[in-house]
Amino acid sequence: MALLAVAALTVLLVLWMSSGSQFGPEGGAAPSAAAPANASGGAATAPVPAPPAPSNAAQQPPSPAAEGDADPTRDIKSYIARGENPSMNQVIERLHERGIHSGLGAFSPPGTSPPLVGLAVPEDFALPKGYVRHHQATDDGQRIEAILMFAPDFQPVDANNKPVDVPKDRVVPPELAPPGLPIRRIVIPAPIEAVKPGH
Repeated sequence: MALLAVAALTVLLVLWMSSGSQFGPEGGAAPSAAAPANASGGAATAPVPAPPAPSNAAQQPPSPAAEGDADPTRDIKSYIARGENPSMNQVIERLHERGIHSGLGAFSPPGTSPPLVGLAVPEDFALPKGYVRHHQATDDGQRIEAILMFAPDFQPVDANNKPVDVPKDRVVPPELAPPGLPIRRIVIPAPIEAVKPGH
């Protein structure tokens, strides 16, 4: 009987020691090593990681390409209302009104600088010194026959070697044409829109 009593006490002692390692002094679960107790005696919560700092790319404002180009000089549609079909004259005039003289704004509205009319110069005619061919085109892109003009640095003289007055536009008049040039004035082609079928 004594041996049985000693064995029972030993078993109880072992059970009590094993249970004491899993429960706290008041029977509650013992705090784990991963969650140490805080100063007030409660279980401490795990620290929440701070959000990552924003990168430089996130702090920079969106590029103009992402928002749409706000510079009206780069998009001709900025000067045309939806459904509107303006003429080239109107578009160029609107650009000029806003002080834009680059790109399409570098051109004069069609018809404001009419082609110069002068003497036709055949392609195989050898021009003497001081004369040049001036090539032109119509507003709708038609090629115009070359006309004869004085070179920018040329001053013609008469038979007495006296300077001759040169027209302001430097277009050579018939009386100052070089010898051998057939005297014929060019004809400006009619606008393509005005040309009727079959003509």
